[in-house]
Amino acid sequence: MSEQVRAKKNLGQHFLKDEKIALDIVKSLRHTSLYKKVLEVGPGMGVLTKYLIVEPAFETHIIDIDRESIAYLKKHFPVLENRIIEGDFLQLDFNTLFNNEPFAVIGNFPYNISTEILFKVLDHKNQVPEVVGMFQKEVAERIAAKPRNKTYGITSVLLQAFYDIEYLFTVDETVFNPPPRVKSAVIRLKRNNVQALDCNEKLFKQVVKAGFNQRRKTLRNSIKGFKLKSEFLDHKYLTQRAEELSVADFVALTNMVES
Repeated sequence: MSEQVRAKKNLGQHFLKDEKIALDIVKSLRHTSLYKKVLEVGPGMGVLTKYLIVEPAFETHIIDIDRESIAYLKKHFPVLENRIIEGDFLQLDFNTLFNNEPFAVIGNFPYNISTEILFKVLDHKNQVPEVVGMFQKEVAERIAAKPRNKTYGITSVLLQAFYDIEYLFTVDETVFNPPPRVKSAVIRLKRNNVQALDCNEKLFKQVVKAGFNQRRKTLRNSIKGFKLKSEFLDHKYLTQRAEELSVADFVALTNMVES
């Protein structure tokens, strides 16, 4: 194993070596009328980058925290010039980088921070209309899960409140170097039309987290730390479990709670 591959493995990164899958991931960017710039996260050796830079619909930028990857990318992708960023995506100032312009996010995301990447995006949801990414399969399933599914949870609800999410395809572990111990999957997130939830959004997050933190209990028990408005003390939601409620149901439940 090379020093670079070893370093990336420590960062939770696995190099994709299947060119067809790489091209399929890039082609999964479907809503390019909504943005003119794309940011690739964790490009590694540039397996996605080579296909991104030839797409005429957008301008590609890349960010990687690993210095060896940055040096490799600068050498092999000179066309990117000053669009190669050495840094941590989670610390990136989107507004400064793109001057408040919309952009898409794509990548074979480091698995150990993949959910954090999406929550960073969620914090800037009105600037990021589309995300296409490779995730650990069970994480991808959780993000895309619908109600009444055992994988449906906090991440599902919070992200689906503002994004339509599609599970695109599963990726076998053998197409990576080093191979992960799990299968992977590619999903696409597209910003929906919800500009703001019809409730207190901070309280919404608290209610969702409380409901799923004790997901085997009915909501009457799992959210008992909140004070319900008197007219809702016998509401049907309280006899259900968190996994049975849709995003809209959680919005309604939040409005039943004293803020």
